[in-house]
Amino acid sequence: MPTDFRTGLGVDAHQLGDGVPMRLACLDFPDEPQGLVGHSDGDVAAHAICDALLSAVGLGDVGEIFGVDAPAMKNARGADMVAHVAGLVRDAGWQIVNVAVTVVGNHPKLAPRRAEAEAAMSTVVGAPVTLTATTTDGLGFTGEGRGVAAMATTLLGR
Repeated sequence: MPTDFRTGLGVDAHQLGDGVPMRLACLDFPDEPQGLVGHSDGDVAAHAICDALLSAVGLGDVGEIFGVDAPAMKNARGADMVAHVAGLVRDAGWQIVNVAVTVVGNHPKLAPRRAEAEAAMSTVVGAPVTLTATTTDGLGFTGEGRGVAAMATTLLGR
């Protein structure tokens, strides 16, 4: 049983754009007319998880680890980024106890695929991941349908 614990927090946001595939919470949403614009796949849930894990261990952030303009990261999948970061966390001697992620936006609707998203993210993280989603009732860029944001927390132990 772990006796030393750390928590981490991660936040990410991307704008929506036409002609971009929608990838969110390690899932593809092929019927969405817009996707999240980013150098990688724009998966804000995955990116927030990465930053939560990295912050808990003190290993920097997504930009430092992957390089936001690195050619190798062009269209990189968030799931692959999370798997890499989870490996760094374990290599640093930490066990991922759990992750919680909240997505803020109007689309895509996550409730119908919540269990699938939690299973996909849990597999990639190697620990339980829970997902919640909310809107901002028309307020801000997420409420106006111009983007999607996510926040994640994690508990690590050793």
